[in-house]
Amino acid sequence: MLLVAVNALVGGTLGQERTVLPLLADRVFHLDLYTRALTFILAFGLAKACTNYFAGTLSDRYGRKPVLVAGWLIALPVPLMLILGPSWEWIVAANVVLGINQGLTWSTTVIMKMDLVGPERRGLAMGFNEAAGYLGLAGTAVATGYIAADYGLRPGPFLLGAAYIALGLGLSVLAVKETRQHARLEAASHPDAHSVAPAELSNREVLTLTSFRDRSLSALSQAGLVNNLNDGLAWGLFPVLFAAGGLTVDKIGLLAAVYPAVWGAGQLVTGALSDRYGRKPLIVAGMLVQAAALGLVAVGSGFGIWLMAAILLGAGTAMVYPALLAAVGDVAHPAWRARSVGVYRLWRDSGFAVGALLSGLLADAYGIPAAVAAVGALTAASGIIVAARMRGSDHTASPSREESPGSGEP
Repeated sequence: MLLVAVNALVGGTLGQERTVLPLLADRVFHLDLYTRALTFILAFGLAKACTNYFAGTLSDRYGRKPVLVAGWLIALPVPLMLILGPSWEWIVAANVVLGINQGLTWSTTVIMKMDLVGPERRGLAMGFNEAAGYLGLAGTAVATGYIAADYGLRPGPFLLGAAYIALGLGLSVLAVKETRQHARLEAASHPDAHSVAPAELSNREVLTLTSFRDRSLSALSQAGLVNNLNDGLAWGLFPVLFAAGGLTVDKIGLLAAVYPAVWGAGQLVTGALSDRYGRKPLIVAGMLVQAAALGLVAVGSGFGIWLMAAILLGAGTAMVYPALLAAVGDVAHPAWRARSVGVYRLWRDSGFAVGALLSGLLADAYGIPAAVAAVGALTAASGIIVAARMRGSDHTASPSREESPGSGEP
């Protein structure tokens, strides 16, 4: 529960930007191209994706707690950069730093919870972790919307982020304990504990297995990428679309918060459901629900329709998010699970960058509704890929048994 609280602060640190930064690009820096305005998400996504990969490797080598503390220390200058930045380049640089912070802290809380629970409760643990993070994000998005409406876009909203960083650093240094020994204990009793190949994979072998060679892990990786692709679209373009539709800043903040709030709270249920009924049904259905929600945003207008779409998008994402993480933890051997989670999160958070670039280009060329519709179609296709490639809904299948490296199987 301490790690749940820490991850709520991680999410809140990201949430300080959710409502305010797209409006800052439009109203303070007067960026006239969506592609340029979304560079902050591109920078954030690339930095977080790369850091996710190294977070798993570093946590295996040095322990989980040092990586968590380092992530909070790196975040210290972010609020000041956002408050005082005289040009858009400063905002982009702040998001590079924020991406490193999120990659280290969020990845480590995921890995630590996987260490502490067994496979029968892994979905529940991931549900709690992701619920805390995204409820923290949602609550902060609402709060910063009201703060911005009353006191302006800067500095008020980002002072809240500074408080989160200070509290998260203090808890991580003083209260959080190391969990790596739990993973070592699980590895010793794992069914493949005496099989040399799965436990001694190199970083390169884990990268290729998770990304391409294993059917389940590769399907999960592409689904994670597409899921965060549409989240990058929602983050960067929804506030601009809602503002163009005549909504006030506080209503924009409410819509920006409803989606991650439903997403966060829903995971308290969907994580446990994936333990009982399997990961695959929730992932496939969730991707299709997200696609339908994006279609509703593209063709609808007005607060009521957009509120309905935000709720639907949050529900679909809640079905997908903890099930994806838990499924990676199921399939990967405990000896290299942290690295496999890092690779999965590398692909997943690359979706922020891909989403920012793709949706920005489409919005500049065809308008925001067309960009939203195109991403919705891509999300539906991703769900179909999971249905075709992932090995059933069982959460016991392991590549180390079915497709061990060196076995020659594709």
